[in-house]
Amino acid sequence: MDNRTGNTQVTQRQQDLADFLQRLRSASQRLLLLDYDGTLAPHCIRPQDALPYPGVRDALDTLMKINRTRVIIISGRWTVDLLPLLGLKSTPEIWGSHGWEQLKPNGEYNVARITDAALHDLVEADDWTQEIEVLGARCELKPGGLAIHWRGLTPTQIADVRAKIYEMWMLQELHKNLVWHDFDGGIELRAPGRDKGMVVESLLAQTDAQTAAAYLGDDLTDEDAFKVMHGRGIGILVRPAFRPTAADFWLKPPHELLEFLWQWQAASGEMDESA
Repeated sequence: MDNRTGNTQVTQRQQDLADFLQRLRSASQRLLLLDYDGTLAPHCIRPQDALPYPGVRDALDTLMKINRTRVIIISGRWTVDLLPLLGLKSTPEIWGSHGWEQLKPNGEYNVARITDAALHDLVEADDWTQEIEVLGARCELKPGGLAIHWRGLTPTQIADVRAKIYEMWMLQELHKNLVWHDFDGGIELRAPGRDKGMVVESLLAQTDAQTAAAYLGDDLTDEDAFKVMHGRGIGILVRPAFRPTAADFWLKPPHELLEFLWQWQAASGEMDESA
């Protein structure tokens, strides 16, 4: 690709994003769907250290205060762990554990039921997590899944962890009732039937054709959501480095992410007048 072709593509992407922001001005509804880790906050070895990028809290607080945009967090995290990290003035709608949990702004909390077979296999998998943790990984049992995190480990350690997971996956025939998902920094064994794409599909079903919707995410687990957004809104990959994706746009955090949130506020008349 020569520079002229590259410049043309960049210009077209900028125009497409400008067209979307223009749609915000007259949209009947505005839907801002956001992943958390790697999108609103940097990835950290210790999950409790993953606080939002500076400026993100203020931007989201403003959007929710003016109440012209429906802000929804869609995360792989357990909501009980996510809430204190968000630190927002009011609670947004949160879909946690890849859609197995829903926390509404009024405090209503629901957990979807998984099959008895999937629950049995998750309990079985949890029995050998100590063997995984001896290898240096961190295991997290949450609604609908077991996540094994290896961020910060060496390539050799990661290979050992992955090999052990695969050994138990085959030995216990977990593939019969669970689904293997790779993510940035680990593997999750999850009950089938729910993912971020399913959540986005259900949320878009509540809107009309005049709704302006965007989904922002960084991980492989966000690809299901990006695919659902095609023709119905925009998907935005938020990462320091680009990777192949079904998203429509790519933003580098934190500065380009914050710029987008500010543009959203301005285009939808949600600028904080006290700022």
